Amino acid sequence: MTQLSPLPGGAEESAPLTGSTPDPIAAAPRRAKSGLRALLPSWSARLGVGLFLVLGIALFGIVGPAFFPNPNAINPIGQQPPSGEYWLGTTQTGQDVLAQLTHSTRGSLQIGLLVGVLATLLSAVFGIIGGYVGGIVDEGFSLFSNVMLVIPGLPLVIVIAGFVPAEDRGWWTVALVLAVTGWAAAARVLRAQTLSLRNRDYVAAARVAGERRWRIVSVEILPNLLPLLASQFVFAVIAAILAEAGLSFLGLGASNSHTLGTMLYYAQNGFALQYEAWWWFVPPGLLIALFGCGLALINFSIDEIINPKLRIARKVKAVGDVAESVVKRDAEPEEAPADAHGEPVLTVRGLNVVYQTDRPVHAVKDVSLTLTRGEILGLAGESGCGKTTLAYAINRLHRPPAEVTDGTVTFHDRSGQDIDLLSLQNEELRVFRWSKLSMVFQGAMNSLNPVISIHEQLDDVLTTHRPEMSKEARRARCAEVLTLVGVDPQRLDSFPHELSGGMRQRVMIAMAMLLDPQVMIMDEPTTALDVVVQRGILREIIRLRDELGFAVVFITHDLPLLLELTDRIAVMRAGEIVEYGPAEEIYERPRHAYTRQLLESFPSLTGERGSFIRSGASAHGDGPAVASGNDANERAQP
Repeated sequence: MTQLSPLPGGAEESAPLTGSTPDPIAAAPRRAKSGLRALLPSWSARLGVGLFLVLGIALFGIVGPAFFPNPNAINPIGQQPPSGEYWLGTTQTGQDVLAQLTHSTRGSLQIGLLVGVLATLLSAVFGIIGGYVGGIVDEGFSLFSNVMLVIPGLPLVIVIAGFVPAEDRGWWTVALVLAVTGWAAAARVLRAQTLSLRNRDYVAAARVAGERRWRIVSVEILPNLLPLLASQFVFAVIAAILAEAGLSFLGLGASNSHTLGTMLYYAQNGFALQYEAWWWFVPPGLLIALFGCGLALINFSIDEIINPKLRIARKVKAVGDVAESVVKRDAEPEEAPADAHGEPVLTVRGLNVVYQTDRPVHAVKDVSLTLTRGEILGLAGESGCGKTTLAYAINRLHRPPAEVTDGTVTFHDRSGQDIDLLSLQNEELRVFRWSKLSMVFQGAMNSLNPVISIHEQLDDVLTTHRPEMSKEARRARCAEVLTLVGVDPQRLDSFPHELSGGMRQRVMIAMAMLLDPQVMIMDEPTTALDVVVQRGILREIIRLRDELGFAVVFITHDLPLLLELTDRIAVMRAGEIVEYGPAEEIYERPRHAYTRQLLESFPSLTGERGSFIRSGASAHGDGPAVASGNDANERAQP
């Protein structure tokens, strides 16, 4: 593959030098973590203390009863302090406190674990699933959650527990009641977060990549909600143990089971406090406090899963296998596709998109466009004119209330097949998107999932569309596309926050190129980038277009930029294409008053507003180039 030319983005963009051969060791990507390891927080003293407390108490409750099989055995000596024979003393009736403590710990852990699991599952189903699916499902789930939320929890538990006969109130009965009454608040929080996450760019990109709903929820949304789920689980466990202790104190607990609550209840009824028999009531209370402390410390460490910035950086060994594969493939010259200009690849005819609200908005009006192979077609216009709506309609990403009311969108495949995009069903769209037509979304710098490494996000596209590829081949392809866009393959195992804005933009372009699509739609791909990095990325787009032969629909507000970059330009206003022609013609002889207005809206440092300076040959090699105020400013620098 042809090597990249130096980019003006500087060292920040990690572009290799022209003609240089990558060092197999330096370019080798870091060893990928296993899926399980990626979900574990980094080791810390806080995590160590939390695990020690939780696992120690859990082990005590699991193993302890094996050494004390009968906690109800009555001894002739009652209410004795700790001694060599009875390490924690005895109760008023001579029962071994240590034996009771082991069985009570197991009972409380069973209640806490069951309540934690059930309440977390219920909150996830009603919050996450309802929030992502939306519509009548979300409305029904939300209504039920609100009803459960306004019912007072503890009084309801007391009433339910009071109606259950004492002989039937086992630990599982109490746990079930606590779980049913303790999930609604967390479900509302999860629903609100899911509603926010489902509109993020990386979730939209996953839909475009053809990922199924269950995979989007589990891979894109769920990792971002892990801290909330962990907090819900921890809170549910502690709340269940404390609630059971409170119910037992009132005589409404699991009377026929051993729990820390029933142990405190019998200690209170035995006047342990009055007789200063601390060994009877202090150990169960201390275990409850220590167990809660341990879970809280673990919960703090789980924050690292959602925020990779908190993770401790580790040194990793470089491996040369993938880098060697990339070097070998780069060393083998490849011929650019032989697609000739003039052959159409995408045809839009009479397209109309209406937002079906109380007052319908006609966002796209009778738009007709033709995109030829290898062409860069610019789409310009002010905010709200319908550019992104048009792009979404072409890619079938529009959602209600947006509706295509008329027109056709036809994709002309290299195989000679014409594909009517508006008639494709869900599975057909999943196969089509990304493999034949891909999209770089507006604000692409923020389209990467913050909790997933670059390699995993690129690999998702290949796993979905190329399931037959081996793991090594997928990683080699990911490294190759990063090299194409000027990003060091070593960055594969980096997280988005470890990349600069320009590098994240390049990664999104690399993702759109993974499956060698024939058309790429780029919606404001250089938003929020400085002019130097912007120019470097635009040069890369042109170079890749020339090498790989794909066509580009480039959407931007910057008309002077399109005059320099594109072959043809469509100027859009109020949903209509008001001018459509070659870039040079629109520059030299703009026909529509709105086009002239756009040209005049950009200041020049050397003349009147809209008086642009020609800079010689254009970026794509034919016709005059146009320099905006930013370009003039660059040349004016000493």
